[in-house]
Amino acid sequence: MNKLVKNAAIVVALLAFNFGYSWGTTGHRVIAEIAQNHLTNKAQRNLEKIIGDQKLAYWANWPDFIKSDKTGVWKQTDVWHYVNVSPKADLNTFTTELTAQKSPNIYTQIKILSAQIKDKNTPANDREIALRFLIHLMGDAAQPMHLGRAEDLGGNRVKLKFFGEETNLHSLWDTKIVDFQKYSYTEFARVLDVKSKEEVANIQKGTLEEWLYDSHQSANKIYATSTPDTNYSYDYNYQYASLLERQLLYGGLRLAKVLNEIL
Repeated sequence: MNKLVKNAAIVVALLAFNFGYSWGTTGHRVIAEIAQNHLTNKAQRNLEKIIGDQKLAYWANWPDFIKSDKTGVWKQTDVWHYVNVSPKADLNTFTTELTAQKSPNIYTQIKILSAQIKDKNTPANDREIALRFLIHLMGDAAQPMHLGRAEDLGGNRVKLKFFGEETNLHSLWDTKIVDFQKYSYTEFARVLDVKSKEEVANIQKGTLEEWLYDSHQSANKIYATSTPDTNYSYDYNYQYASLLERQLLYGGLRLAKVLNEIL
């Protein structure tokens, strides 16, 4: 109990700052909330053994919050949130470049974290930390600009405006287009979620490599149709709201599948 209180205090303090690393707080919580709705009873029971009765959404942004840590303990995890792959026209060439990368990235870490959580011999604290990261990184995997290009840092160097405000392509997808929808994370999850078992199963099909390629393809589309130094507003939202909603929904359902398999 003391541990939970301490962790809660840390998270509340960190919430006072404005972060723009990946989906923002709302997007990550939408994904976590959708995933929570699709956990099996077994997965839910085993999840409670790791984080008690706390919801997935509570920890969804923790791996971004710790980027403010000044001790350097978590510095090596910064590269876990993305992977840069040059534009690829098919899954095979994408997977070849993806799997050839040697340094830690979102692909390697999702696999490692999943194995750590699945292994019941993993120390309890390490399992909990791995779970916090996995919740978050599966959300990052659905944010197209986290499968962007190295030369512009996943769109961070693509400068533009949104309703007259200076921003960049990465931040636009991280937070601004999400926040423009004006939903709380529970409202957004509720309006996006689906109940059809057939539709859920269809979205959850495939491998991690295929899911990352899916986001990579969305990133290529965004790059091709987002012009630097342009002032976007309602037109951009009209063009991309459906893709945004798709990515949040798919991220949540695919996170649920991973958790159901390892828990």
